[in-house]
Amino acid sequence: MPETLKRQSSDYCLALQPICDQHLRHVGDELLYRSSQHARSAQIEDPLVATARVSHMAFYEMGVEALTGSRQLFFNVPREWLFNPDLLPPVTERVVLEILEDIAGDAEVIEALQQIKSLGYCIALDDFVVTQATLPLLDVADIVKVDVLNDGIRDADLAIYQSRGLTLLAEKVEDFKTFQHCRDLGFTLFQGYFYAHPEIRPSQFNRNGNKTAQLRLLAVLQDENAEFEVLEPLLAQDPQLCIRLLRLCNSPLYRRECVIASLRQAMILVGFSRLRKLIVVVMLADSNPFNQLMLPKALTRASMCEKLAAETHADSPDSAFLVGILSMMDILLEEPLDKLCVQLPLSEEVKLALLKRQGRLGEILRLTIAFEEARLGSASQTVVERLNRCYLSSVSWANQLLGEVSRSADQKS
Repeated sequence: MPETLKRQSSDYCLALQPICDQHLRHVGDELLYRSSQHARSAQIEDPLVATARVSHMAFYEMGVEALTGSRQLFFNVPREWLFNPDLLPPVTERVVLEILEDIAGDAEVIEALQQIKSLGYCIALDDFVVTQATLPLLDVADIVKVDVLNDGIRDADLAIYQSRGLTLLAEKVEDFKTFQHCRDLGFTLFQGYFYAHPEIRPSQFNRNGNKTAQLRLLAVLQDENAEFEVLEPLLAQDPQLCIRLLRLCNSPLYRRECVIASLRQAMILVGFSRLRKLIVVVMLADSNPFNQLMLPKALTRASMCEKLAAETHADSPDSAFLVGILSMMDILLEEPLDKLCVQLPLSEEVKLALLKRQGRLGEILRLTIAFEEARLGSASQTVVERLNRCYLSSVSWANQLLGEVSRSADQKS
C-alpha cells in the first residue's frame, strides 16, 4: 500500500449524488468517497480502502435512514467484495449494489451475484456496455446505468435491456435537453449535473478518540511484565469486549472442558500470550469493513513472523508476532508507525524492526513482506518451501480465529 495512503489524515468523508426519476423527483443517491470535506473529486489511491471507508461511514457511523430516508442508496462494490458477503452493507432494503464496469460476467461472478440477490440486495450494472463478456450479467441485474456522456446510447443495447424488463438509469446527464432525450428513449432514472452536484456529508464521529482507547490497551498488552490485576480493570471498561472475550474463550477454538464464568478465569485459562493476540483481534475485527478487509492479512503476517522466529530459535516468537501485527497497525489505526512506537512501551529491538527493518526481527519482517509481494529473488527452493509452509499454516490459523470472532459477534447480536 502506498506510503502516502498510510499517512492520510482521518478527515475523509462521503458525498451523495442525487438520482431523480422522469418526473424530476429525488428518489435515490449514489454513495461517493471523498478524502476530505474540501475535496471536489474522489482522489482515490486504493479503491478497496476507499470502498471500505465509505461503507463504514454510511452504514455503521451514520446509518442509511439518516442519510437517505426512504430513497434508494447506490453503493459501488469491487469484485473482491462480491465473494465476501460479510463486507456487504448490513441492510438490504433500498440498497442497490453497483457492479463496476471492469467486472466480467464469468461463472464465478454470476454465482456470487445470485447469492447476493438471494439476500435481498438490488443489483445495478455501472457504466454498462453490452459485450460478449458482460452479457451474462444482465441475467442477474435489476438496473442498468448507461454513461450517456462518454459512451453514448446504442439502440441495439437499449433493445436488449428493454426486452429483459430492466430499469434504465442515464448517468452523466449534463443538461435538460439530454434528460428529455433519454426520457423519451425509455430511461426512468437520471443522474448528472443537470439535476444536482454531489453533496458532502462529513462524519460527526471522533475517530481519534477510538484510536486512543485502543492504544492504551495495546500498550498494556505489550508489557511482558503486565499482570492480570492491571489488565482486568482496563478490559472491564469495555463491556462488549469483555462479553466477546468470554464467549471466544469458551468456544471450541480453545477446547476448554469447564464453563468460563468470569473475566479473570478467562484470562488465566487462555494465558497471557494468547490473550494478547486475542484481544488485538477482537478490538480490530469490529463492524468496520476496512478492518475486516485488512485484518486477515495482518494476522497472517504476524503469525508467519512468529513461526519463522520459532523455527530459527534465535528470536522470541512473541516478539516476532508483535512486530508482524504492528507493522500493519498504522494502516488499521491510521497512525504513523513512528507515532505508534512512541505511544507503546516497545523494546529497542522491536522498534528497530518496525521503523528500519533492521536486526533479526527486522530480517524476519522483511522476508515475510517479500514473500507476500512475491519478491524473493534468488531465494533457494528450500527457503521458498519453508515460507510456503509457514504461510499456509498462518492463513489457516488466521481464518480459524476470525471465524470464532465472527461467530461471537453473531451471538452478541
